[in-house]
Amino acid sequence: MSKLDKLLKDVHVEWKTLGDDDFVEIANSGRKPVKASLRITGEIPYYGANNIQDYVEGFTHDGKYILIAEDGSKSLESYSIQYAVGKFWANNHIHVIRGKNEITTKFLYYYLQIVNFIPFLSGGGRAKLTKGKLLNIPIPIPCPETPEKSLKIQKEIVSVLDAFTELTTELTTELSARNEQYTYYREKLFTFDEKEVEHLPMGDENVGEFIRGKRFVKTDMFSEGVPCIHYGEMYTHYGTWADKTKSFVRNELVERKNLRRAENGDVVIVAAGETIEDIGQGTAWLGEEGVVIHDACFYYKSTLNPKYVAYFTRTKQFHEQIRKHIRTGKISAINAKGLGKAIIPIPSIKEQERIVNILDKFNILTNSVSEGLPKEIELRKQQYEYYRNKLLTFRKGKIEA
Repeated sequence: MSKLDKLLKDVHVEWKTLGDDDFVEIANSGRKPVKASLRITGEIPYYGANNIQDYVEGFTHDGKYILIAEDGSKSLESYSIQYAVGKFWANNHIHVIRGKNEITTKFLYYYLQIVNFIPFLSGGGRAKLTKGKLLNIPIPIPCPETPEKSLKIQKEIVSVLDAFTELTTELTTELSARNEQYTYYREKLFTFDEKEVEHLPMGDENVGEFIRGKRFVKTDMFSEGVPCIHYGEMYTHYGTWADKTKSFVRNELVERKNLRRAENGDVVIVAAGETIEDIGQGTAWLGEEGVVIHDACFYYKSTLNPKYVAYFTRTKQFHEQIRKHIRTGKISAINAKGLGKAIIPIPSIKEQERIVNILDKFNILTNSVSEGLPKEIELRKQQYEYYRNKLLTFRKGKIEA
């Protein structure tokens, strides 16, 4: 039996509410909304229902508090819970509470993360958590008859969850730094002296050709058949290269509609989307079989290293060039002529391979779902949620050990 299991074994729990002023202080007074145009820029965080909205002069609270959204979506099973430390400005769209001591405040913060707020919300699409409903939210207090033991149990639970939170924060910070480093080197690796390396338009007949795919719809897609890539999947599923697809279409459809296929070594480039920032991202197709391409994509045939091209389509250098050729609207799009005007540096094949090898290593560290920091962060989050639920899911009258 673990230390925590021993600590929590057969411990009596009494259910209180957030309106019980023996344990909780409602610190809503002092909340002040200020229009964005009237805010004086400063260093104090200005909190709204969904985290920090601005940094201003002045403050409404100073200390360690829990901030609970007053407004939100009724479809959410969890509500916006924030933990504020030090001086901050709270507007009138959040409730401000804290425990009667620091340990209870943090304990409540972690517990409220697993509370289903929906039964306490009122209103329509923009639901509201009134103060009256807030006060009725039940909270478990271990060993209320023995304050010292109660605080000891709360402290142990907080200590475990703090450790997981800190580790996840460290990993996320490291991932952010790696991403910045990756972006910096990617831009640098594609920067060449024009006197030493030839720079040509991607649509130049001696460089490459953009070929648009043909239309098919999501109802045409199945779990087996001829490999296909729908333009929507380019944003959610594919990275800089792929040799297998998520979706397939029937061979009968391919023949009847004469659908177009990218072959091994081609680069699939998405050409339409809701945000212009993602348009133009490329995925090198390295599969042995040809892949059917949606008509909101192009495939690019060239003698260049396909992964070199795919990495280039994700640079700031490339996107700054194509941005002016994107037609904006509800769905933004770019045509082959616009893509073809982008100038690409063309070093030797050997240099292209060297660049690809370097970026592949960075890619594994930053973007892989099975390797590197993202996987580690996901595992730590799952571990945190497991222990949070284990430590804070209570039976009626006893802590569930």
